[in-house]
Amino acid sequence: MRTSSNPAFRNLPTSPGGYARFGDAPAGMAGGMFGGGGSPMPTAAADDRPLTVDDVVQKTAINVVLALAVGVVTAWSGLYVLGLLGFVVGLVLALIIIFKQSTNKFLVLGYSAAEGMALGAITGVFQNIATSPGGTSYAGIGVQAVLGTLGVFIGMLVVYKTGAIRVTPRLTKMVIGAAIGVVVLMLANLVAGFFVPGGMGLRDGGTLAIIFSLVCIAIGAFMLMLDFDQADQAVKAGVPARFAWYLAFGFMTTLVWLYIEILRLLSYFRE
Repeated sequence: MRTSSNPAFRNLPTSPGGYARFGDAPAGMAGGMFGGGGSPMPTAAADDRPLTVDDVVQKTAINVVLALAVGVVTAWSGLYVLGLLGFVVGLVLALIIIFKQSTNKFLVLGYSAAEGMALGAITGVFQNIATSPGGTSYAGIGVQAVLGTLGVFIGMLVVYKTGAIRVTPRLTKMVIGAAIGVVVLMLANLVAGFFVPGGMGLRDGGTLAIIFSLVCIAIGAFMLMLDFDQADQAVKAGVPARFAWYLAFGFMTTLVWLYIEILRLLSYFRE
């Protein structure tokens, strides 16, 4: 089975046919991937009905709408300090969901709400700059970023469904390697910023920064391809329907990445 660049999907166990099977545990992991107390997780037949594409679509849509609603309220409220709280809570919930591979809908919805709060605060800061005297015009940048993220999502879904680009082991390795590479560069740029103004120039709004953001968006788009493939394999494997929440969480992590990078790219052209 191909692994995904999305940490939420990377460790899914596989069936003999190569599809994700949530009921199996890797060697040496007691209690199964999702079971506790040393007992393996029930199979789909013993637990509930099999997962369908509609389940994944519906749960993902619920999380997206929730994140958007919380984001809009946060941006309009002016309580931008909530952004830091959102990022911290979102990170904690993400780690819990990933390491426990939890299907708890409240944890997933909590993650989406927290990220919506964080992204809404960031967007609100840009909008506030737009309304300040002599400030750069960032008006409407949030709507543009949302539309851009939606456009990438729909575009990559069409590419995946039509088979224009197929998810192969080689493509998977390339995407994972590229994702690791940009994260390392982001950290290096952050550290360099403490010693040199602008750091390595990856986030200063210049030509290199624009190119870097475009690369990050491209990687995020291909991460969506891998996410589509993982969800497709889970449906084919007939895993329990409740795992739609876990898959929705995986999509949300990629969409958050894309929104931030698209928002950042748009800001460069407003300076």
